[in-house]
Amino acid sequence: QVQLVESGGGLVQPGGSLRLSCAASGSIFSINAMGWYRQAPGKQRELVARITSGGMTNYADSVKGRFTISRDNAKNTVYLQMNSLKPEDTAVYHCNANLRSRSSSWARDYWGQGTQVTVSS
Repeated sequence: QVQLVESGGGLVQPGGSLRLSCAASGSIFSINAMGWYRQAPGKQRELVARITSGGMTNYADSVKGRFTISRDNAKNTVYLQMNSLKPEDTAVYHCNANLRSRSSSWARDYWGQGTQVTVSS
């Protein structure tokens, strides 16, 4: 059984910062890319940032220069540092990992339960 558990969401004022964490646990053989997606009310889920096992990153244009994704491979954990937050960043943020469990021959996507980020004064 593999789980992704997010933490770090909350309420913050515009211009503030938050740091999200997501730890993958369970019977994991290997982890490929990890990333963060978000879904605002009435909108589709969108990619925020993604990082490969080798550390290559890509970001949504809307967060470039404000958000930074990183990972600790030893801890199977991915982070999202969010600075200069705007009201339009308000959404549920979901962690994603493409990984292979020890009971499978294939890698597939796993998702966390989501953490709410609200940017409001």
